[in-house]
Amino acid sequence: MIQVGIIGSGFIGPAHLEALRRLGNVQVVALCDSTLAHAQAKADELSVPHAYCDVDTFLAHPGLQVVHNCTPNHLHAQINRQILAAGKHIFSEKPLCLTPDEARELVTMAEDAGVVHGVSFVYRQFAMVQQAASMQRSGATGRLFSVYGSYLQDWMLNETDFNWRVDAAQGGASRAMADIGSHWCDTVQFVTGKRIVEVMADLAIVWPTRKANVAGSSTFSQQTQAVQYADYPVTTEDAGSVLFRFDDGSKGCFSVSQVSAGRKNRLSFELNGSECSLAWDQEVPQQLWIGKREGANQLLSDDPGLLNRDIADSAHFPGGHIEGWPDAFKNMMQNFYRAVAQGEMPPAGARRFASFHDGANVMYIIDAIMKSHQQQRWVRVAD
Repeated sequence: MIQVGIIGSGFIGPAHLEALRRLGNVQVVALCDSTLAHAQAKADELSVPHAYCDVDTFLAHPGLQVVHNCTPNHLHAQINRQILAAGKHIFSEKPLCLTPDEARELVTMAEDAGVVHGVSFVYRQFAMVQQAASMQRSGATGRLFSVYGSYLQDWMLNETDFNWRVDAAQGGASRAMADIGSHWCDTVQFVTGKRIVEVMADLAIVWPTRKANVAGSSTFSQQTQAVQYADYPVTTEDAGSVLFRFDDGSKGCFSVSQVSAGRKNRLSFELNGSECSLAWDQEVPQQLWIGKREGANQLLSDDPGLLNRDIADSAHFPGGHIEGWPDAFKNMMQNFYRAVAQGEMPPAGARRFASFHDGANVMYIIDAIMKSHQQQRWVRVAD
């Protein structure tokens, strides 16, 4: 059994734990959080045998091999540094860090440490996203013309919607773009095999002042009693749109929003090629739309027997058995832990999970998007 520890037990930490327990060869042995009382309570709830509140003590846990960083954004860089300095394999929530300079530093540290390093870009792990990427690699879509899409949510729709992500000191200078736009960019770059190299962005804050619950609240929680609010000035975007150019000259655009009523988690993209178009929607994850100029359009389902051979193992059940976000999360962990079992990073072309290199690349894109909005011009993405 591979011995694993998780730092952070909020919304995403238990999702990591659940996926890891589905693998069969991984044991989560320790949990670390901000206070020992909270860490112990969460460890008891999740049946994790050891609890810590100090990261260095946690990293010294006997036999610990891999660490998952599931902390709030502003802690990612420093905790990732500590994990790498301890020589542990590392899986970080996104964003990898908050600045491009931190991203470059962490990539160098990960390479120097010789550990397996991954970043939680989960949407590339859906079976039908894998199918779209396989079709693109095989040439089935022809020459790439353009890519369009969006990532829409409604959890920040109301003026009273507030959590730590709204605070730029904790969530970073970008919110909607860094939080969900990063996922869209990674997914589309994975599917196309192209890099976004230039952007033109227009961002929006729809609530310049939000009303924060003075007692605090958890992400995605519902209020169950009367609360008191305090006004909080907002500096991070709720929505935005981006024109972009790929490295081969093809173009596209996408929009993100955390204030789109009725949209719960709708990441969607459409790829237009000379032979066909491909479209996918995360809220209907088992279907890939294949558009034709001549002949009938298709809706391909994620039956393993219908998928390309190189990615068929991304779907785990017979056709008609619903697979979704938790299953994509399992795929991500399974691919990462195959590398951990081998003890080294796979070559870039054979890597089936996002690495620190991918996490850094998306950081560069988000940085260029922010500069483009501020300067109202096209901005080149840093290497």
